[in-house]
Amino acid sequence: MDTTTTDTQPMLIGGEWITSEDGAIDSVNPATGRINRRVTAASAAQVDAAVAAARDAASAKGWRDMLPHVRAQILGRISDGIRAHADELAHLQMIENGKVLSECRTQVAGAAATYRYYAAVCETLGAEVPPARGDYLSMTAYEPYGVVAAITPWNSPMTMEAQKIAPALAAGNAVLLKPSEVTPSVGLAVARIAQEAGLPPGILNVLPGTGAVTGHAIIHHPGVRMVSFTGGTQTGRSIAAVAAQRLIPVALELGGKSPHIIFDDAQLDAAIDGVVDGIFEGSGQSCVAGSRLFVHRKVLDQVLAMLVERANGLRVDLPDAPGAQMGPVSGFRHRERIEAMVQGARDEGGEILAGGCRPEGDHLAAGAFYRPTVIAGLGNHATAVREEIFGPVLCVLPFDDEDDLIAQANDTAFGLASGIWTANYQRAWRVARALEAGLVWINTYKQLSIATPFGGFKESGIGREKGVTGVRLYQQSKGIYWSMNPANVRA
Repeated sequence: MDTTTTDTQPMLIGGEWITSEDGAIDSVNPATGRINRRVTAASAAQVDAAVAAARDAASAKGWRDMLPHVRAQILGRISDGIRAHADELAHLQMIENGKVLSECRTQVAGAAATYRYYAAVCETLGAEVPPARGDYLSMTAYEPYGVVAAITPWNSPMTMEAQKIAPALAAGNAVLLKPSEVTPSVGLAVARIAQEAGLPPGILNVLPGTGAVTGHAIIHHPGVRMVSFTGGTQTGRSIAAVAAQRLIPVALELGGKSPHIIFDDAQLDAAIDGVVDGIFEGSGQSCVAGSRLFVHRKVLDQVLAMLVERANGLRVDLPDAPGAQMGPVSGFRHRERIEAMVQGARDEGGEILAGGCRPEGDHLAAGAFYRPTVIAGLGNHATAVREEIFGPVLCVLPFDDEDDLIAQANDTAFGLASGIWTANYQRAWRVARALEAGLVWINTYKQLSIATPFGGFKESGIGREKGVTGVRLYQQSKGIYWSMNPANVRA
């Protein structure tokens, strides 16, 4: 697996690696500003060819009718291949989205575990035979859609792509993967591993390119029967509108502005660890980032002092530097947006307690680096508090009691994740049930399991990925009835 080549990288259609100079995108290292490589971008015509190849592969008996335990063996071999190429895959992700190398390695391990988990689900998942309500037997069968599209973001391509591809394959579908134009290389590398693992040609096709060209062609194509998208809420709305017109199912995992809550009885050292990891890991570029911190007024000053000390002490460095805790954000335009949001917070009366600027150091000057930032003094209706910044920016707000907290925490268009720190288990339960979020962490944060369903409330999404339901997401149910009346069968 070559991570340093300067040749234009091909895309995968119908088992064939295709290079075209007619359209290409540049993969840029956000830590250095240098181009990693050029990658072929799929045109509308190439999307059409990929859908045709996927439809042929999906309708062929080889994959659709493959015994579940045999399909599971292929998924298991993909997991083994990811582990065998772990260092190269971690390096590929690092040079394209700037995450520190240690986090990239963790995400590679998570992707391998995801394929292993869905291999097990594929082999063991059963269907239902409900009690009869007459002289018949009824059962439920689950059928693949055929061709499904997986459109993924740049912040965690290793895990996000695995969470879509593995269950979609386990469900018996053929997949069109459209990776982010920022991070096209990981999906291509994993596709090579899948080929080596014995995945039939056409079952996985990888189509790098822009959303405006490649993504548009995919979601509008009549041969695509289901779309799974992770990314920004506005793009999610556009995809949902197309899906509604086409009457096809769609799964959307979208933005978040997650409330992270510290009560006055919390174990503060542990809570601060959770808050710092929850917002500054990955430079804050996570849909579940705890970007709104609500602190009980009794401990507000203490928490702010601890946060400022921790934020100022985080090591912002090149992502492969020993001891680096934060790398760059994903790109220079994205950094400009973060800077504009922080300036807007200043203009609205926010006090920048830490960060709010680029780090010093000549070795970082060429990259898209930004310091971990803590902002206080804003109300719950400030722009920086309400809009997803998707960067290392934490807004801290006080609350006085439980009712005040719930009102502020739920006063948002989003509803993806949340966190609670308290020693009172009854309070934790009450607040967890009251929060309008698809995920609640209690005395921890960003603890994730592939076995637990994941998704958002409100404008944070539709549908649930992960868990057993992650396979059912990519299947449609069919009821089958058998008459048990002997008179209906010829003797």
